[in-house]
Amino acid sequence: MYWFNITTHEVAQGEISPWHSTETMGPYPSADAARAALETAAARTAAQDEEEAREAEW
Repeated sequence: MYWFNITTHEVAQGEISPWHSTETMGPYPSADAARAALETAAARTAAQDEEEAREAEW
């Protein structure tokens, strides 16, 4: 398990403290996937926005 810390922009491996859950994104299957967390989230948000726009046209 890998996690991306949105405060430090570092990747952590293994379990994380519940105290840090508001500062992390994940879990991810690899360190590379965790490093891409912000890009992945941005792409998913854009896709969801497009879907909602299409639905609003109905």
